[in-house]
Amino acid sequence: MVDFRVVVSDSKSGQAYQITASGPAANKFIGKGIGDTVGGDAVGLAGYSLKLTGGTDKDGFPMRADLPGPGRKKIFVAGGVGYHPKAEGVRKRKSMRGREISSDTAQINAVIVEYGQKPLSEIFPKKEKEEKKE
Repeated sequence: MVDFRVVVSDSKSGQAYQITASGPAANKFIGKGIGDTVGGDAVGLAGYSLKLTGGTDKDGFPMRADLPGPGRKKIFVAGGVGYHPKAEGVRKRKSMRGREISSDTAQINAVIVEYGQKPLSEIFPKKEKEEKKE
């Protein structure tokens, strides 16, 4: 069985929420790629629509939108997702994951495209900070 951490970002409030998708809900993500839209019911957000923006695999390698397929490949990059050179013109060969979600994916990043009836503040209540005992 596949489990994903889905990080859902709300552009209106600037908040991000981490949700675990497992079982049949996680299977709705397999085969989808970066830029695809998925129904929010897969992660318990009924009525919401999510656009997939990226993610990482189980070893921490980032997904890259311009790399086809689900596999990991070593590519020669000069910048963008997964590599930020310190000087201009520096290029490097880096391992990156393709744009398609597979069972090797650990985290999926998504942004809300369409909002549902219920506000996010009701779905994800604020956690009270525990006071430190000294």
